[in-house]
Amino acid sequence: MPTIDSDAHVVESEHTWDFMEAADQRYRPVIVRPRGERSGEYWFIDGKIRGLVRIVMTAQEMAEVSSRTGRDMRTPRETREMENVQARLDHMDELGIDVQVLYPTIFIEQITDKPEWEIAICKGYNRWLADIYRQAGGRLRWICVLPLLDITESLAELKFCQQNGACGVFMRGIEGHRLITDPYFYRLYEDMSRLNMAVGVHVGNGNPQMLDLVAQYNGGGSFWKFRIPVIGAFHSVMMSEVPTLFPQLRFHWAEAAAQWIPYVVKDLRRRWATQGKELPENPLKEYRQFVSCQTDDDVDYVMKYSGEDNLTIGTDYGHNDQSTEVEALRVLKETGMISATQYEKITYHNPKALFALG
Repeated sequence: MPTIDSDAHVVESEHTWDFMEAADQRYRPVIVRPRGERSGEYWFIDGKIRGLVRIVMTAQEMAEVSSRTGRDMRTPRETREMENVQARLDHMDELGIDVQVLYPTIFIEQITDKPEWEIAICKGYNRWLADIYRQAGGRLRWICVLPLLDITESLAELKFCQQNGACGVFMRGIEGHRLITDPYFYRLYEDMSRLNMAVGVHVGNGNPQMLDLVAQYNGGGSFWKFRIPVIGAFHSVMMSEVPTLFPQLRFHWAEAAAQWIPYVVKDLRRRWATQGKELPENPLKEYRQFVSCQTDDDVDYVMKYSGEDNLTIGTDYGHNDQSTEVEALRVLKETGMISATQYEKITYHNPKALFALG
């Protein structure tokens, strides 16, 4: 049975922006390193630091991190930055992964509040991923990024992406000053439904003011900044008219684990009841909501609320954070929490349906 890694990453590099059009090179992101800081490199866009490029670690340091966490987080730079696509495919073979769905890294936070900058950078990124897709023989599918500050430009870019291997659209739980249930996005959802593409709601936050607020005194790191918006957006979608207005649209909730599903489903059941409605017995299946689990989730318990047909799993390949586990698919199989049939659903049938993979 083939296996699908539903949340892997590419890490953008200087080479990424070589795919920007010549006229757009004035918008090109630049890498900067703070004076005296050895470990970090950052993107500089439109006069501002816009997010981490990479943490510079030696092989020994990366091995030590993996040892402390008990999760293998090690990936070669040439594979995570796609300097060598064949090497990435070879590593997937070693991990027993047939297909990876690639999410971006730089776009986890808002990159700019200016449409002209966003249009140029998104188009460059998407053409880089289209080139990677062509080299990979169908094994590297991808989630495209759209200049959501300009919905008309987004619709034009969407068609190019779908024709070049994209199987979904990247969104954050909060997009600037809008939630993803805002009618502003309805034209996009209509076209995505027609093109059979999924909404990929990845951990992240597109509201810089909120990021600044919750970063204060935040020993939890990215939990409040990036994970909570995913869970809140899921709840918002389920309380909204979006699932019924767009009955073909599928959502992927990525990298926030799945342990929250029972809590949110119970909350939804009470709220629907107060409105005189009854939540479907299996709301995730009814409304086409797919959630990526992690190996330390109580998956057997979570499935009592999610059902068997709406969980996926990802490795977070290329990153070095609390979600990364390049052996995640194998580890899930070895935990013994779920049956062989359930494992095949999580690692193949469910992501295949989610991303409409042939």
